[in-house]
Amino acid sequence: MLDEAMVIILAGGAGERLHPLTQERAKPAIYFGGPYRIIDFVLSNCLNSGLRRIFIATQYKSLSLNRHIRMGWSIVSEELGEFIEILPPQKRVGENWYLGTADAVYQNLYSIVRENPRQVIVLAGDHVYKMDYAKMLRFHRDRQAAVTISTIEMPLEESQRFGIAQVDEDDRVIGFQEKPKNPMPIPGAPHLALASMGIYIFEGDVLIRALEADAGRDTTHDFGNDIIPALIGAVPVFSYRFYDENKKTAKYWRDIGTLDAYFEASMDLVRVSPDFNLYDPEWPLRTYQPQAPPAKFVFAEKGGRCGHALDSIISPGCIVSGSRISGSILCPNVRVHSFSDIDQGILMPGVRVGRHARLRRVIVDRDVFIPRGALVGYNLEDDRRRHTVTDQGIVVVTRDDKPAVREIEPEALQLEAEADQRATVETAGQEM
Repeated sequence: MLDEAMVIILAGGAGERLHPLTQERAKPAIYFGGPYRIIDFVLSNCLNSGLRRIFIATQYKSLSLNRHIRMGWSIVSEELGEFIEILPPQKRVGENWYLGTADAVYQNLYSIVRENPRQVIVLAGDHVYKMDYAKMLRFHRDRQAAVTISTIEMPLEESQRFGIAQVDEDDRVIGFQEKPKNPMPIPGAPHLALASMGIYIFEGDVLIRALEADAGRDTTHDFGNDIIPALIGAVPVFSYRFYDENKKTAKYWRDIGTLDAYFEASMDLVRVSPDFNLYDPEWPLRTYQPQAPPAKFVFAEKGGRCGHALDSIISPGCIVSGSRISGSILCPNVRVHSFSDIDQGILMPGVRVGRHARLRRVIVDRDVFIPRGALVGYNLEDDRRRHTVTDQGIVVVTRDDKPAVREIEPEALQLEAEADQRATVETAGQEM
């Protein structure tokens, strides 16, 4: 069954609402949960579902994403007909780059047709969730559907941001509204609507005909706006209710589309009982793991500096030297020098934090150096003159920014001098 299906992941989105994190990378390439990238979750779903014929359509600032796929996902056997292959824009059918989600697939029909799949599974590369696509594929075949849309129950007041499927009692889709002001409720559940998750299964021939027809029309060339509404009534279209492999009370599916949503979803991961479980051995989450030593915490001096982390995720290659980390996520190879305090921070790979820095409710982009005595997240009015600050007060620091540096108190400098005198020979000469 699975050998006859093929996956195409749409990973070309610019993620403008996540700027400046998307200033140098595509949204699916953003780090999430320490060593992971956002695209790792949909790719892990594919492998855990037994799907190993995967195309990834890229476009916007894709170098980081391409490199990550090459280094972390070259794990399938081409001899067995398996592949995880990147499809950059090639202008094979015209002079335009990808004009929409449907156009991204249409421009790659040549590659799809060559594989001759019975079904094509279309996925978004920028959502975080756990799902067994094999169960959805079985539902699709059992219903003899031409198209199946994965949907999730959502309160009516929250569903205006999504495509909404209107279904009958047999879950056949009889209408589809893209971001409606008055969403249609689920039969028997007037307070809920069925939101499209951007996950579609098409019969191969149906998809080809639909894309070719759409390409000749003046549309937005989008699955939700154009392809799905055009097929309803013409072919059997069904709604598949999302079955969550996350094994929590509430279903977890996140479109991390804004900086505040990204920060909130990240902070959930460091809670004692997070909504999203990274540690389930029955649903392994794969990523590229850099060749880095284990995380290290140094200095535990009575009355002096102490390197420790509480309620935090600390990735390989990190060194926390005589500083306090609380409720934070440190991606690989972060270095935090002594006498610093980081509270609710997301530090991307390669970040360096100088001594006596204080960071609160911050996102620090890759390879940023936070200078000695920096103060970020404590005076938002001052931060807005230097950094991006969100509506909820999250400060985003990039390499182009210059954090405010405060004068260090004499008492702190005295404590530093005394601690340095007690430092071991192994750390002498290093700025710890």
